[in-house]
Amino acid sequence: MIQEAWIDGVSTRRVDELVQAMGLSGISKSTVSKLCKDIDERVGEFLHRPLAGDWPYLWLDATYLKVRQGGRIVSVAAIIAVAVNTDGRREIIGLGTGPSEAETFWTEFLRGLKARGLDGIKLVISDTHTGLKAAIKRVFDAIWQRCRVHWMRNALADVQRGQHTMVAAAIRQAFNQPDRESAGQTWRHVADQLRARWPKLSALMDEAEHDVLAFMAFPAQHRAKLHSTNPIERLNKEVKRRADVVGIFPNEESITRLIGAVLFEQNDEWQTQHRYMQVEAFAQIDAADTDPLLSLTTSAA
Repeated sequence: MIQEAWIDGVSTRRVDELVQAMGLSGISKSTVSKLCKDIDERVGEFLHRPLAGDWPYLWLDATYLKVRQGGRIVSVAAIIAVAVNTDGRREIIGLGTGPSEAETFWTEFLRGLKARGLDGIKLVISDTHTGLKAAIKRVFDAIWQRCRVHWMRNALADVQRGQHTMVAAAIRQAFNQPDRESAGQTWRHVADQLRARWPKLSALMDEAEHDVLAFMAFPAQHRAKLHSTNPIERLNKEVKRRADVVGIFPNEESITRLIGAVLFEQNDEWQTQHRYMQVEAFAQIDAADTDPLLSLTTSAA
């Protein structure tokens, strides 16, 4: 009960008060040590479990947390990995802490996933991080999808607020096309239309076309969940809510213990839900791999 209360967001002080209210004398250091050991074992088994089968889609997202290091308070990234397998099931498959902009960190993190059996990756969805694209190619040779929602927000920074709705609607025309080729043609056409008035925005569109439209090459039935990191936003909010209770973590091990426990419980909940993605559509990816001329244009069922 004490473990569950702590994981669910009750502060250490409140947990101690709860124990005393039950007629006990509080939580001793030895009890805390045992509780931490029990949680570490559960989290360790969860985060290092073998991964079997193919996992076509992988989402990566970073949540920044404060931790004490060498007498200073610094910000570190807690990287959460979520993937969907060909059974249409979504699982939380990894957690890592470190400097999110370092290619070596991304490479090490992805290699750790691969060593546990993560295979069949076709598309990786994330925000932009220096070194991530290179690490993806180095480890998985997969396509990268830049989070469309965050890219749009950044792109509109060069547009007057009163024009945001109109410009965003124009850009979204590309996302409503039936396939990647048509989406690219529409994207470039819109960029040219906007160029005279918003040259910086058009330049951003020129640069980002392949990264923002990557999801359009995949089955239409899956696209609504592939274009951004939004499918794991609820998970991120729960992680941040629990981390806010702590405030400053004493070390990175404590981040793994607490955030890992939150992820463990969320993953269990996901397994009781319906399939996250339509299974039949995965066959379109396999067919496209064997025949590069085949277009993934099947409309959503």
